[in-house]
Amino acid sequence: MTGRAVRMPTVDDLAPALAVVRANLPATPVVPTENALLKLESAQPTGSFKVRGALAALAALPPETAGVVTASAGNHALGVAYAAGRLGVPATVVVPATASAAKIEALGRFPVEVHQHGGGYSEAEEYALELAARGGTFVSAYNDPHVIAGQGSIGAELREQVDGPLTIVAPLGGGGLLAGLSLWAATQPDVRVVGVEAAASRAVSAAVDAGRIVAVAVGPTLADGLAGNLEPGSITPAVIAEHTAALTVVSEPEIRQAIRFLAARHGVVAEGAGAVAVAAVLAGRVDATGTVVAVVTGRNIALPVLAEVLAGEVD
Repeated sequence: MTGRAVRMPTVDDLAPALAVVRANLPATPVVPTENALLKLESAQPTGSFKVRGALAALAALPPETAGVVTASAGNHALGVAYAAGRLGVPATVVVPATASAAKIEALGRFPVEVHQHGGGYSEAEEYALELAARGGTFVSAYNDPHVIAGQGSIGAELREQVDGPLTIVAPLGGGGLLAGLSLWAATQPDVRVVGVEAAASRAVSAAVDAGRIVAVAVGPTLADGLAGNLEPGSITPAVIAEHTAALTVVSEPEIRQAIRFLAARHGVVAEGAGAVAVAAVLAGRVDATGTVVAVVTGRNIALPVLAEVLAGEVD
């Protein structure tokens, strides 16, 4: 598959994206935990931070746009569905057959066309690109300057909620969130951003190390929202390589521990992808400057999976 030509985001994209987000979403809460703060993007109306980038991308469409097509492991699809309803844009979403049952059920509450295709995110994305080629604008979950800028609005909110130097710890899958936060942090003198991958899927760190997009093996992971290879020509690794302070990784047991920690200590439901930043903090893998903020990015976990994780070893 040949890569699309996608414009690199700039700091000039941040302000209009933030304006759209603020017009449609309240700020999410920040709560204290052990030696850190939690930024609860799980409190978003779709259960995930992805709605920020979706709103920014759909608001930036030309007026003559007929509709949008996207691919997602679930949360970006929900974000696009929500944004499409708010902004009056027709939308088609493609999710892999392996997408969380909770996310599929949630999509049924929105007036969007849903396709399930392929055994993983990469296959779903390729099919969505084929659909978009027949008519529609493709909105990537990560490889889009407006999506990236929309995710960066988390940083602007944090700047108003937390005083002093910050180390923001965020999950890393396709890199839209980390790229957005890192781009915003480049405008701040006292903010560091650390990205956290699941050990089973490390596409962005591999691309950063190689200086180009490379295929990686993707194993089974509770952090299904982070799993998959990158679209050819993706812009996120370049942004991350330039602006992100550090990348680290967590294991499946550490992700499970973080989910249990959030539920037991804070009454917060987090999906696997949503808990990896907390997992890295708990495991001592974050070199902190100032206040550490772990972004809890989503809550959309199937109840049987959540029950199985919570029934595991007590922390």
